[in-house]
Amino acid sequence: QVQLMESGAGAVQPGGSLRPSCTASGSIFMINVMGWYRQAPGKERELVAVINSDDSTNYAASVKGRFTISRDNDKNTAYLQMNSLNPEDTAVYYCNAVVVGSNLTPRSYWGQGTQVTVSS
Repeated sequence: QVQLMESGAGAVQPGGSLRPSCTASGSIFMINVMGWYRQAPGKERELVAVINSDDSTNYAASVKGRFTISRDNDKNTAYLQMNSLNPEDTAVYYCNAVVVGSNLTPRSYWGQGTQVTVSS
């Protein structure tokens, strides 16, 4: 079993920055993909950014140029540097990881979600 622990989110004023992190723990052979998704009230969950094992990345158009995803493979941790935040970024942010366990089968895991609020 694998657990994802998110931290570093919270409330910030428009134009501010946050850097949440997501750490995976448990039975991990390797992590293929780590990513962040978000869900605003009344909306569906959407992809924010993902990073693959080769460090290639993909971003939602709405955050490209403002957000940067990175990972530390030694720590099984992904980071999301969020700059120039605006109220439209307010949402619950969920970490996701595709983890290969000891059975060598990849499986997707989700964190519990962490609130990001951008407001003056």
